[in-house]
Amino acid sequence: MSSDHPEKRLDDILVQIARIESHVANITREQFLDAPLIYDAVERCLERICEAARKIGPGFDDKYPEVEFRLLRDFGSILRHDYDAVLPDRVWLAVRDRLPLLKEACRKELGL
Repeated sequence: MSSDHPEKRLDDILVQIARIESHVANITREQFLDAPLIYDAVERCLERICEAARKIGPGFDDKYPEVEFRLLRDFGSILRHDYDAVLPDRVWLAVRDRLPLLKEACRKELGL
């Protein structure tokens, strides 16, 4: 089911990205992987991002293929149900490589 308010969901995503950026500012991959509180906080923010993407629905899938919204929605299911299969290195790569693309798409969509 798509949200009646995709702008709100996009804003929610940007808020969570900002939180993640704050959590990982000035730390290395190794520091991230060795800091369970930071890792857990980032993972929780990612869950919220994935849920917002799920609520938006497939409306942006074709418009922003580089973001891979469908995979983002699927990742939320993995975080919730198959959490033991989540690899911390993958979370770090998602934060470093994928979130900037998502942030750019959300900002563009919101006219920011």
